[in-house]
Amino acid sequence: MSDHLDSPGPVILTASTTDAGPNEGLDALFPDNKDGLDSVSIGPPNGDPSTDITDVYAFLKPDDDTGEGDLPGKSILILNVNPLAPALANEFESGAEYLIKVDTDGDAVEDITFRFTFSPKTGDSQRATVQRIRGGHAKVILDGAAVSFGAKAHIAHEGPYKFFAGLRSDPFFFDLLGFIDDLNFVNGDFFKKLNVFSIVLEVPNKALGKTPATTSLWGRTRIMQGGSLVNDDIAARAAINTVFNHGQDKVVFNGIEPSQERNHPLGSTPSVTFLQSFAATVTALTGDAVYGDAIAHALLPDVLNYNFSKPTDYAKLNGRRLQDDVIGISLSLITKGALTTDHVSPHTDYLDHFPYVGTPH
Repeated sequence: MSDHLDSPGPVILTASTTDAGPNEGLDALFPDNKDGLDSVSIGPPNGDPSTDITDVYAFLKPDDDTGEGDLPGKSILILNVNPLAPALANEFESGAEYLIKVDTDGDAVEDITFRFTFSPKTGDSQRATVQRIRGGHAKVILDGAAVSFGAKAHIAHEGPYKFFAGLRSDPFFFDLLGFIDDLNFVNGDFFKKLNVFSIVLEVPNKALGKTPATTSLWGRTRIMQGGSLVNDDIAARAAINTVFNHGQDKVVFNGIEPSQERNHPLGSTPSVTFLQSFAATVTALTGDAVYGDAIAHALLPDVLNYNFSKPTDYAKLNGRRLQDDVIGISLSLITKGALTTDHVSPHTDYLDHFPYVGTPH
């Protein structure tokens, strides 16, 4: 339910089938699987796995004493990309932009952007530049930071900021094959031994603005096409595109901005908006149209609410930590409590210090 390889593509995943009979609720999640074949074709949005976003995290820095009062004065922002790394891509795309966008006033339009760009890889060496952009003005935070391609984490420091980019253990935990197999969660953690490319930034909370109650964020990648940068992938809360959108609708969703998501038409059915489609999916799962509409409005626009003046708690739609059971929370939400777990536990390789994401397998 994370957005690992969330678009139609060349990777085929197959789960063992079960004879559960017809189920209208499950058909809402798997509309292209009417023949009972429990497999799915997935791939990166525009064919480049190095810019395929898997997960976005934002949490208060553990054991931090730089804040005022009881809460930390710093946050950890993580943008993970490149599922199955390094099998599909062994470097960050040098012509791309990797972005963490921050909305400070609740309109689902970014006010602050952290931009990460990378040099071409030479041998085993690649360098990163980190910028903070606000009001059209870009300030370089770090330049020439080394990318890590092995177990050793190269960490860059500049003032109150810390930065890491490179190969890490995928922190996401989920029975993906069980999800494909009509929510038959018996396969265990698909991601336990997989890696991703992580971008990790430690930031002072004041760099996120002065209005934590209306702050949210999301990840975005942009790639070069025809000499111009175009939208490639987008992600905020776990699972949104993977669960609710199908086929080319996933590609459309990746290309639009959060402020457009509610009223934008589906690519497959232009007479239906994404908001209406989300509501129909939850209604089919729960039999409750009022609940379905409420959940659709809660999930769109797809941004990760992050009130950094309060403890991080994904269950309360406030940020996301590595160990948060986003699958259990999401299943419970979209099924109105009928399904609450995929029987998979958090990984045990998370670090208690920067960059927090575990060493690669």
